[in-house]
Amino acid sequence: MRLTILINGSDPTVNHDYAVLWLDTDEHRWSREAHQGIDLPPWGELHDEDGVTTLCAPSTDAPLCTLRGLHVDRKQRVSAAQGAAAWTALPTRAKTSGFWRLQAVDRQTVHAEHSVFGN
Repeated sequence: MRLTILINGSDPTVNHDYAVLWLDTDEHRWSREAHQGIDLPPWGELHDEDGVTTLCAPSTDAPLCTLRGLHVDRKQRVSAAQGAAAWTALPTRAKTSGFWRLQAVDRQTVHAEHSVFGN
């Protein structure tokens, strides 16, 4: 299953920073589809534990971004449609917070023509 998530700052009317991410819950990976101001790498790995989804760089467990309240159960039910988000702003390394919002759910198996994920 693939989720499309929008992350933005605490007040998007003042701060227009955002990131649009695809979360692949089957492969436990994510990819950045669009962004401005929220500088995450092009892709990485995701971990879902205790209602918190963490987005990590490839081959590391150090979280780049946390999505509170986001959990997908074994029956592919999504626990929430929005919640709190936190990430480290680059290059200042300042902790930043905002919100995530579920934009779309695709339950079909997706076979990408050109995958950015390493095998």
